[in-house]
Amino acid sequence: MIKGLMISAPASGTGKTTVMLGLLRALRDDGLVVQPYKSGPDYIDPAFHLAAAGRASFNFDTWAMDGALLGGVAAQMDGADICVAEGSMGLFDGVATRGQSGFGSSAETALAMGWPVILVIDVGGQAQSAAATALGFKTYNPNLPFAGVILNRVASPRHERLTRAGMERAGVTVLGSLPRRGDLKLPERHLGLIQAVEHPDLETAIAGYADFLRANVDLDAIKAAASAGPVPDAHPLPKPPAQKIALARDAAFSFTYPHLLEGWRAAGAEILPFSPLADEAPATDADLVWLPGGYPELHGGTLAAASTFMGGLRKHAKTRPVHGECGGYMVLGAGLTDKDGTRHAMAGLFGLETSFEKRKFHLGYRRAVLDAPMPGFATGAALRGHEFHYTTILDEPDAPLAQVANADGNPVPETGSRKGHVTGTFFHLITGEAP
Repeated sequence: MIKGLMISAPASGTGKTTVMLGLLRALRDDGLVVQPYKSGPDYIDPAFHLAAAGRASFNFDTWAMDGALLGGVAAQMDGADICVAEGSMGLFDGVATRGQSGFGSSAETALAMGWPVILVIDVGGQAQSAAATALGFKTYNPNLPFAGVILNRVASPRHERLTRAGMERAGVTVLGSLPRRGDLKLPERHLGLIQAVEHPDLETAIAGYADFLRANVDLDAIKAAASAGPVPDAHPLPKPPAQKIALARDAAFSFTYPHLLEGWRAAGAEILPFSPLADEAPATDADLVWLPGGYPELHGGTLAAASTFMGGLRKHAKTRPVHGECGGYMVLGAGLTDKDGTRHAMAGLFGLETSFEKRKFHLGYRRAVLDAPMPGFATGAALRGHEFHYTTILDEPDAPLAQVANADGNPVPETGSRKGHVTGTFFHLITGEAP
């Protein structure tokens, strides 16, 4: 029954990640053990949460996860003093078709955990009118606990007074008011924020966010607002797909959901990280090589020249399983064309050809039913995942791995591939459905 809070917003781009990181660090600096969470299928934010809180962050996902897995994720709060979760998009945003436990909204996560919502509102270009937005969110679902709002991008003391007056009239608690500052925005690229490992000075940035929050929000009121409902029953996290797993891990390969890695370790699997960018080969005694997603398109030349990595990967694939997700899948292909139109030869374990020269946006939940086995799953197993990339597929000639559909059940053409001991998908695995 550890108390917690949900940091959410009316929409993306309001500054909730900055607030989240500053709050995590400020609470940690106050001596609290803080358990961070992310609601939704984001694989970049949890690494920032880890840097701010000093504790691994995990994803809740009501579309992809059943109650047992949600309980397993909730159990990761053990030993914490307080939980703080960051929402995705707007508070009530999800998909149209119900998944395993819900529609994937941050509001569903907050309701399931009994965590009051703190709404971060960008009040730029308005004053008293912001209260109408806040009141709408407060009353939209009367069962959802609502702690109050943090006003962001406040232009002046007069602007703050007017905005607070509107909130007072609407009966909305103001927990803080953040002056407009252009230097607080985290660097971004085409998939959103840059990765935590790429930030030029992440520690200084997070410390600055914490100082900014401490000076402009009521930390005591925020702590007092934290609450909890009945925590779902704890269940084991997903089992490992092999005993010894060589996991690519560097700036080109970093997108693996933390609950998977924690589940693999908890079940006794040995994870053997290696860096393709440093031209390291996977461990020769590994049972499985797993290439996560990331940004291989930014490192095409380096990867193409990584002969030790490529040679070790090809040798492993002759006798043992290799699996790639999204960027990892692309690297298993024949070639990857970067945004400048330069083609880089990849591993050649598939005939897959992908290009970033003409970007094509792919985003959304995926449900896949396997046409053939892949590491950890048998033929016919149903998997849940999420796809997010800007890749144009030029050729995908190998046998499809799965029948893949979006959240509404409509087929998508990104079926993944299988060839020999090698499998790959464009979606990032979240979980397999219980049989």
